[in-house]
Amino acid sequence: MARSVGIKDVARAAGVSVGTVSNVINRPDTVGPDTRARVLSAIERLGYVRSESARQLRAGRSRIMGLLVLDMGNPFFVDVARGAERAAREAGLGVMVCNSAQSPGEEAEYLALFAEQRVRGVLLTPADATGRNIEAFRRHGIPFVLVDRVAEGTTECSVSVDDVAGGALAVRHLLDAGHRSIAYVSGPPGFNQVRDRRTGALAALAGAGLGPDALRELPTERLDVAAGRDAGARLLGLSDRPTAVFCANDLLALGVLQSLFAAGVSVPGDLALVGYDDIEFAAAAAVPLTSVRQPAATMGALAAGLLLEETGTSDVPHEHRRVVLQPELVVRRSSLAAR
Repeated sequence: MARSVGIKDVARAAGVSVGTVSNVINRPDTVGPDTRARVLSAIERLGYVRSESARQLRAGRSRIMGLLVLDMGNPFFVDVARGAERAAREAGLGVMVCNSAQSPGEEAEYLALFAEQRVRGVLLTPADATGRNIEAFRRHGIPFVLVDRVAEGTTECSVSVDDVAGGALAVRHLLDAGHRSIAYVSGPPGFNQVRDRRTGALAALAGAGLGPDALRELPTERLDVAAGRDAGARLLGLSDRPTAVFCANDLLALGVLQSLFAAGVSVPGDLALVGYDDIEFAAAAAVPLTSVRQPAATMGALAAGLLLEETGTSDVPHEHRRVVLQPELVVRRSSLAAR
């Protein structure tokens, strides 16, 4: 684990005393401009973050775990948080839950806050497709576990669901019902989950002897109900409308369902509909929604357990590993009418 950068490191790099660095941070007007610029340059170069919780940490390690999710308005992430909180509480820790709102900028701000507060570790569902936010956070030496995304290297743990298998489950179900023209209401293309579910959908089509043009993609800028309503309106405007729709999550599917219902289009009579996540609202929709279930609470609990191991809170020896869970198709009325 990398050592966190401290004020002494900044002082050494800038060739000044610790007191001068402290003055630059707390009373910058008392330091000459040249010295101040040199210290600020060292802070930026080293990635130093002032710890507001230093007094607490002198007495012992932080008892707070950070959790940063894409969208707390999505019940899927509420369930992830519930599982993580339960595991953390059993270990005597609390959880600071933050919402990036699918914004890389807000994600960066919250990661900086976690670093400033010197949290014990972080559970993170990334919003920044470039990976720059993770790279910037990694240099603080705070352990983190990726949730709902597979770690690409061996430097951190991850807990996710096999989204390729999930996409294949959804589309294979629609193919078995007789559909041969399917729309995919996706989301921001930078999200791995969106791409993987599309990959699984295409694999299912290929297994049925159909090419990629059998999948009509309708991308969205966000993964929420409003984006689903917009996609539903675009779907209704297609001259060669598909007979079935697979959505990258349930919120999108519920938005599509609203648009179809408002236009008098029957689900599943005119269009079959499948979502993803199996949130609580899926079964309670006006037309109960077929969905690919992810074990969200289990994901949160497993991720928290890995983080507790890595930070020494657990007695279990830690090894970085990637946990990939399997999804499950839950069939309800929205997809039951065969063509």
